[in-house]
Amino acid sequence: MVNHGSYGATTLEVLERQDRWRARMEAAPTLFMQRVLPAALREAASAVAREIGGRGEDVVLVDNATAAVNAVLASFPFAAGDEILLHEHIYGAVLRTANHVASRTGARVVVARLPFPDTTADGLLHAFADAVTPRTRLAIVDHITSGSALVFPVARIVAALRAAGVAVLVDGAHAPGQVPVDIAAIGADWYVGNGHKWWMGPKGAGFLWAAPERQAELHPTIISWGYGEGFTAEFDWTGTRDWSAALVLPDAIDVHTRLGGEALMSANARLAASAASMLARRWGTTAHAPELHAAMSLVELPLTGAMTEERADQLRGELLALDCDVPVVALGDRLWLRLSAQAYNLPEDYERVGDLVGMLLQRR
Repeated sequence: MVNHGSYGATTLEVLERQDRWRARMEAAPTLFMQRVLPAALREAASAVAREIGGRGEDVVLVDNATAAVNAVLASFPFAAGDEILLHEHIYGAVLRTANHVASRTGARVVVARLPFPDTTADGLLHAFADAVTPRTRLAIVDHITSGSALVFPVARIVAALRAAGVAVLVDGAHAPGQVPVDIAAIGADWYVGNGHKWWMGPKGAGFLWAAPERQAELHPTIISWGYGEGFTAEFDWTGTRDWSAALVLPDAIDVHTRLGGEALMSANARLAASAASMLARRWGTTAHAPELHAAMSLVELPLTGAMTEERADQLRGELLALDCDVPVVALGDRLWLRLSAQAYNLPEDYERVGDLVGMLLQRR
């Protein structure tokens, strides 16, 4: 598998710890929910906060980054004519959420056009800055994009937007565990992330960080007993559910650290860049700007003809049928493979991708 970026992969150690939490919960549900869970959630949130350079009281745990984005957008006081600024490589679920909120409030979604494939950090910055108008109220900026795997100069973009009076939500779904995250240096109003991707936690574990001045207006999408009692109280109890995925985030972070932490992130980035370069040489194509990627890289496929989403989906399905899990994305006028590199990947994994793609192309 060279597609860790889509759904992650949880270590056996962390899954075992999760099973222990479930067993503890089911052994005495009332005791667990009322006496054990509140403190355990705060401890897990504090572990996440330490890893991203924040405070535990500014972090709440949610199912995933999409849930956090929904909470922020649903809570923001948009009025008719306000603009929500995002970009053309935005994650599809986030785009749909923005469109939904805009349709209910009379706001308008504005899409910044990104320079691609001739992408530079300065070009990404200018794409956002040039799209700001006097009506721009909130911008959504990826830390690392999903399909195109671009690492944005997020602190620079946030600084420019906030200087223009725009509130900024950073979608860090792919960032924690792939690149170092420093909340203070980024300077956003809200930051959301996933624990199930590069930290290798279980599915159903994400987080939402909010600046203290943004917390009073922020509410979960499920209103429950904590309503009106403060930021953490509202998010920490939205009804009966299995919180075990969130409770083992400290264990997932610990495993990631023992595997190398920042050294692992660097090694993964080197492997992803090397794999893209190797395949580009093999195919006579292009590996996209390695300086703008981390543990996910893009390599152009050696194809001619229409480069459509439908063609990308067809090739993706053919590769999956060969037990080869690698996304195919249509960007610009080309089709690309998005390669991921995690601790379990080896160079020969990408050689196999090259062999299978070559075999499929020979069939055409």
